[in-house]
Amino acid sequence: MKEINLYTDGACKGNPGAGGYGAILEYNGKEKELSGGEKQTTNNRMELMAAIAGLEALTESCNVNLYSDSKYLVDSITKKWVYAWKNKGWIKADKKPALNVDLWERLLRMLEVHQVKFIWVRGHNGHQYNERCDMLAVAAAEKYSK
Repeated sequence: MKEINLYTDGACKGNPGAGGYGAILEYNGKEKELSGGEKQTTNNRMELMAAIAGLEALTESCNVNLYSDSKYLVDSITKKWVYAWKNKGWIKADKKPALNVDLWERLLRMLEVHQVKFIWVRGHNGHQYNERCDMLAVAAAEKYSK
């Protein structure tokens, strides 16, 4: 399987508010940028959408190193919280309903197609791809705020 690097970020003007996401797929020195957004959303939804958009853009099953500055995204997968929420009917440990179930379900479907390693990176800390994804996400959020 091909090994792909996927860099992601989400942004929101207000939370909730206009939001955007950015993703960069990198393979063999070639890059593809993706972005989009919504008029009324949350930062966490945009973080999830960045990952989903990148994974859904792949046309075959791949090994993916997914880099994100979102603890919500990375910890929910690596600490297996999302699987517990799903097994309990999308109820969290605190007995409250899980948020963003529609997006978690889309992401989990992608994790059945691709072998994904989630890697947390510190945001706004000079990571070249994280900074570029942030610029894509902010630009998309700006577009949707008008």
